Amino acid sequence: MPKIIAILNGKGGVGKTTTAVNLAATFAEEKKVLLIDADIQGSASWWFGRSQNTMGFDLSQEVNPQLLGDLKKITGYDLIVVDTPPALHSEALAKVVAIADYLVLPTPPAPMDLTVLIDTVRAAVTPVGTPHRVLLTKVDTRSLGEALEAQNTLMQLGIPACHAFIRAYKAHERAALEGVAITKWRGKNAREAESDYRRVANELQRDWRK
Repeated sequence: MPKIIAILNGKGGVGKTTTAVNLAATFAEEKKVLLIDADIQGSASWWFGRSQNTMGFDLSQEVNPQLLGDLKKITGYDLIVVDTPPALHSEALAKVVAIADYLVLPTPPAPMDLTVLIDTVRAAVTPVGTPHRVLLTKVDTRSLGEALEAQNTLMQLGIPACHAFIRAYKAHERAALEGVAITKWRGKNAREAESDYRRVANELQRDWRK
């Protein structure tokens, strides 16, 4: 039975799809991975469609709540990563959260984004009790203090957050436009951007193995 990791946030534009694709690509170096695009916007599918089969993982687009609730029945994969819809109260999101083994909640560290993230945790995650961690994304490399402050805020609220975070590099946008994961991109800051996701992937694996 595959482990299911859902990437979610009730707000769009927080790096949810970027996180889903790049974590799937990173994990796929050692595991058989399926990425489920459950977001009706289909951003992950668009990205994957430009890849010419270079991602290293498989992708399936599925927005039907009933079918999403049956993901545990899928065979042939070690890991399923789900890019969820940003609609906080959607039936599809509820189905995925209910069957997921682990949740990753990406968010920029800005106060407005954190507020939405906290609402997401309280509304969709805490009632279910699924293990989870917040992942800070789009962190300004010139102002890392904001990320540390956000991590402290989450800690004070009892919301677990990754120690690693994703810095804001243009490399992420350019990799998507070229249809590759950050693990395959070779432009400016590619190695720094890739290393961020490797640190996050390692931290998540240590956490869910506890």
